[in-house]
Amino acid sequence: MTTPTDFNDRLLSLGLARVSEAAAHASARLIGHGDEKAADQAAVNAMREQLNILDIRGVVVIGEGERDEAPMLYIGEEVGTGEGPAVDIALDPLEGTTLTAKDMPNALTVIAMAPRGTLLHAPDVYMEKLAIGPGFEKDVVSLDMTPSERIHALAKAKGCEAHDITCCILERPRHEELIAEVRATGASIRLITDGDVAGIIHCAEPDVTGIDIYMGSGGAPEGVLAASALKCMGGQMWGKLLFRNDDERGRAKKAGITDLDKIYARDDMVRADVIFAATGVTNGSILHGVKRNPKFIETETILMRSKTGSVRRVIYRNPIR
Repeated sequence: MTTPTDFNDRLLSLGLARVSEAAAHASARLIGHGDEKAADQAAVNAMREQLNILDIRGVVVIGEGERDEAPMLYIGEEVGTGEGPAVDIALDPLEGTTLTAKDMPNALTVIAMAPRGTLLHAPDVYMEKLAIGPGFEKDVVSLDMTPSERIHALAKAKGCEAHDITCCILERPRHEELIAEVRATGASIRLITDGDVAGIIHCAEPDVTGIDIYMGSGGAPEGVLAASALKCMGGQMWGKLLFRNDDERGRAKKAGITDLDKIYARDDMVRADVIFAATGVTNGSILHGVKRNPKFIETETILMRSKTGSVRRVIYRNPIR
């Protein structure tokens, strides 16, 4: 297993940025083309190619699916040159395939890296998620609270009224009761159509995004990626796996999860220092999308390290030859 000393996050972070940038470049060619699968595949191909250049002994723990479901970047796939530190990799080559296909805001390419054995191997099931930004006492809100209790507790901690709180929720039929209860408190809701990694990241910069809290269910793998970002930026997050049938419970057991009712805090999902990179594909509230010019392609990437708490925005202009 890679030790904290072996995991030179400072040197690895720039390589990670190049991985997310390559995926953004590739998928951007298909913005607005209406083909989700083609956009996703372009991002997968580019991300895998760049990962295999890095001097790491990487294993994909959050990826495109099980080996029999995904031809590449599948869970358990080994990536990198085989030299260097042993690491876990969590990735979503294109978070927001629909957003890309329809040229809608906030499509991102996302990847995180941590020492081997320290990222939660989340199965491909739903996860109930709750997140807030930095600066609050531990467990000021919890999954054990009702949605309205969370709104009032957060408002009290912020020294404001419930109507001053803005909650981000993924717009899905399953969230109709949640939305109604939050609105009944007087709080505002920002609904998003896709991309709950971006939605949760919004909580970390409330002064910029206007988002105070995230609630709702979404993919468990994306929960680990969001927890990685919050570990770098500050903020609290909790997740609980949700199972609809025995097949999904079987997936969890296959991933090594024995307590199916466990509530995971942020540091349960990401148990060591982590580095995180995301590149904008379409314009959004976190990052600018890919810009094309006859002479160059420009991307904006957010690159973060939990060890130092550093958050760096990188503008990369690549000449077209």
